[in-house]
This record gives sequence, C-alpha cells and structure tokens, in this order.
Amino acid sequence: MNVPEPPEAFPSPRARHPGAAAGVLMAATSMCTVQLGSALTVPLFGQLGALGTAGLRLGCTGLILLVAIRPRPRDFSSRDLLACMVLGLVTAGMMVFFMLAIARLPLGTASALEFLGPLTVSLFGPRKGRLVWAAAAATGVVLLTEPWHGGADPVGVGSALLAAGCWAAYILLTQRVGDRVTGLNGLAVSMPVAAVLGLTLAAPDLAERHTWSALWTMLVLAVLSPVIPFALEFLALRRLTASAFGTLMSLEPAIALMVGLLVLGQRPGTAATLGLVLVVVASVGATRSGARPAPSSKEALASSSCA
Repeated sequence: MNVPEPPEAFPSPRARHPGAAAGVLMAATSMCTVQLGSALTVPLFGQLGALGTAGLRLGCTGLILLVAIRPRPRDFSSRDLLACMVLGLVTAGMMVFFMLAIARLPLGTASALEFLGPLTVSLFGPRKGRLVWAAAAATGVVLLTEPWHGGADPVGVGSALLAAGCWAAYILLTQRVGDRVTGLNGLAVSMPVAAVLGLTLAAPDLAERHTWSALWTMLVLAVLSPVIPFALEFLALRRLTASAFGTLMSLEPAIALMVGLLVLGQRPGTAATLGLVLVVVASVGATRSGARPAPSSKEALASSSCA
C-alpha cells in the first residue's frame, strides 16, 4: 500500500503515458486486492485473534519477500540498514493496529480513518486550500464515528488512528529508503523486521491457536496482499504520473466500503457513507493541490544517469 507524495494537479490526457489505461487498471486492481485481502482476513480473527492474524500475516509476507528478493548486506550502508529497520517497525505497527481496527469497525470506516495518515502528509505545509480539505476530513471523521450516540467502538477508532499515524511515518520513511536503496531491497529488509516484531507480539495467541490450515491460508492471503499490490503499484507508476496515481489511491476508502459490503455484508449508515465521501473528497483535493516541485530537466538527467 505505497502512497506517493501528494501531486500538484491531475494531469491532462496528453501529459499521460501512452499506457495510462493499463496503469489505471493496475492501480485499481492493487487497491482492490489490498482491501479484498483485508476482508478475507477477518474470518480468521475467530480462530487466531486479531493480533495473531496480524502477526502471522506479517510473518508470511516477510518470508515471501526475503526468499524472493534475497537482499545482500553489502548493498546497504549502516545508516540505510537502520532506516530499513525503522521502516519495518512502522510497517508492523501499521498492520497490527489496522487488524485491531477492522476487528471492531466496518472495513470502510477503518480504512477511511487510516487514510487520515497519508491525508495529513498531503496537508502538511502551506498548501492552497489546506484548511478546506482539513475541515472536510474532520467533518468526515465525525460522521464516520458518530460520537453523538456512541456509534463507533472507541478502541477500534483509536487503533485506526494509530494505524494512520504509522502510515504517515511509513510514507516518509519509504521516501527516504527509496531514495537511498535500489529496487525492492529496502522492502526485503523492512518486511522481515516487521515480521519478527509482529510474530513476537502475536506469539502468545499463535502458541495456543495456530494450525497448519491457518498458516497455508495466510500464505495465500499474503500473496494476495501485499505482495501482488506492491508489484502492481510498481508497474502502474511506470505508466502514470504521480498525480494520477495519487488521486486514484485517494479512492481506496470507497473501495474498502464496497468490499466490506460485498464480502462481509457490512452496510454503512447514511452518516457513515457521507463521512467516507468527505474523507475521499478531502484526500483527492489535498492530493491535487500540493506536491514537491517537479525536477528540472538537468536534475532529471542527473538522476537517470545515476540510476
């Protein structure tokens, strides 16, 4: 679930890569597989618990990436290795808190609250319309949680907000690691670190509830999400500008709502639906209104020659 930096504006059709249609399909498929993977994980809560499910999912994902990519220690400086390890800790927090959230909240609500993390990153700084999008997001959160009659589980809301904070840190750290570590090597180090932490936290639950059938199921789910989405996002970013990709990713909470409805039978109320729409609108607005300036032709040439 990588979210690029908030872009400046949605590009015109002429500015897009010729393979933009394929890129849009890849990005949409990535978001759908992420949310489908989360929805299919929910039934395991009764067997493994939310914490045990999160730990086993992290463990399977870390193992798959470590075996598939096989990073070499000599490719990392000590500072880069430390950054990858911190990214792994943040990744574990993001996954664990989100699993705890969807154990108590509808998938669409939890996803919308978690999306406040990248939204906050987008809003950070003196951006045009920043207060408008922040107000829209805040209103959306109030409608999602319905505090006037205790409509949302406070532990679930707190877990989703902690996941949002971890996601914001994940974006910033991924940017740093991606600038310094080539290819997917950074991911192949950070995910095993996340796996170790997740399995350590989940050890008491897994020791009592673990079964081989749950392990094989989680291996399949780990491929569905996040291994496939990471690959699709990587390919999509070769075909789309960052602005197009970022705006598409803003639709993920809406996709989560639809997946929750179709797979889990979770029907949101009117207030929750309106709140989710406001969060999506705020995300799209913030994404389109701010970004780092595009590199100059000289900077782009220097970057390509170093790659």
